[in-house]
Amino acid sequence: MEVILKEDVPKLGSRGDVVRVAEGYGRNFLLPKKLAIEATATNKSVIEQMKAASVRRTQKDKADAESLAGQLSAVTITFHRRSGEHEQLFGSVTSSDVAAELEKKGFTIDRRKIHLDEPIKTVGQFKVPVRLFRDVTAQIAVEVQKEAEPE
Repeated sequence: MEVILKEDVPKLGSRGDVVRVAEGYGRNFLLPKKLAIEATATNKSVIEQMKAASVRRTQKDKADAESLAGQLSAVTITFHRRSGEHEQLFGSVTSSDVAAELEKKGFTIDRRKIHLDEPIKTVGQFKVPVRLFRDVTAQIAVEVQKEAEPE
């Protein structure tokens, strides 16, 4: 049986692919879960239109991400945290903290797009990558400073 995938299916194909599957797999799993439709001439033309719309949407999203990356590259975020000996922080600066500071500056970025390998635990300057789109990554300057100690 030939079907057209409406969604990405692991180990089978990606959205819009025409694949040959076993009758039972197609009728009992793919079609009822609306992961695929039968491969008829009419459905193939509908899928072609969906692919064209997807390409246009992807180009627009990438252009938006590139312009946002240009704006983010000029941003510097500063954190004031308590620290102990050897410039070690009490606590750490996480991707959630970076996202909250970006929100204060007017940028709405999901914390999952901010790629810190591990939380920042020392005083200093760091470059933090933010993955905005598949091929678009911005670098944000993050500065962690020692908090002034009360006298």
